[in-house]
Amino acid sequence: MSENEYPTAKVGDQEVPWDPEQLRRIQEHPCFSEKACHRFGRMHLAVAPRCNIQCNYCVRDFDCVNECRPGVTSQVLSPEEALARVDEVMEKIHYIKVVAVAGPGEPLYNEGTFETFRLVGEKYPQVILCVSTNGLLLPDTIDRLDALGVSNVTVTLNAVDPEIGKEIYEHVTYEGKKYTGLEAAEILLDHQLRGLAEAVKRKMIVKVNTVLIPTINDDHVVEIAETIKGLGVYIQNVMPLIPQYRFSHLSPPSRAEKKKVQDDLAKIMKQMRHCRQCRSDAIGKLGCDIQQEFEKSD
Repeated sequence: MSENEYPTAKVGDQEVPWDPEQLRRIQEHPCFSEKACHRFGRMHLAVAPRCNIQCNYCVRDFDCVNECRPGVTSQVLSPEEALARVDEVMEKIHYIKVVAVAGPGEPLYNEGTFETFRLVGEKYPQVILCVSTNGLLLPDTIDRLDALGVSNVTVTLNAVDPEIGKEIYEHVTYEGKKYTGLEAAEILLDHQLRGLAEAVKRKMIVKVNTVLIPTINDDHVVEIAETIKGLGVYIQNVMPLIPQYRFSHLSPPSRAEKKKVQDDLAKIMKQMRHCRQCRSDAIGKLGCDIQQEFEKSD
């Protein structure tokens, strides 16, 4: 499939036309375009330490310089520190096209995320602003994100069946109340699907990350792909499980197993095959991170 094969996004029965600016945000974003990952870079600003869900595969670590996985960062920044980091990086590195907030917790559950986007967007209007989210607060914050110029959104969606979702999520916290079990999975899924649809309607470019969890959702990924295609999602990224926390006893899928899943899903929708499961403070091109060059020592 070519990058320009999707001139419209279809949300239900409504076709949402794409425009040249949307295509630019695909062609310059290294996570949304395999060609872009060889030419352009991104930087993640770790301004979001708090999280509102607990996944059974997730451990959020700080000051962990030797690991490369989501949820890991060496420093948590304030919005002002984040802008200073962007200034420093932009002065030295001229291939950065994307500034993103991807953790180490849930970006939309941290007010610092929105202030960071405001500061960066005002000073660097041509930069692509990107957020990675679990989707729980996406319907509630989609208008704020749109007003701030956030144009690329990634939602981690691991199940479209709450019976499967309840095996993946330990708990969900929404509007001050903690939910568990099937109720938690139902609330999360409802918000994820509504958020995805609203993002596409606002002409945001949307990616869905799906963690491939053997024995849990590996027989369910086709249904996920079919569902998100119907919502107008541009690309799906199948990420192999990193066994930790309550899923530490599970074996991750092999490369061959992951490839087979991607090949099957590619018959349904575009697949991202060049993901590096980046840290929350990653800087540089995918697979060539240089964030340690910009870390501040105490």
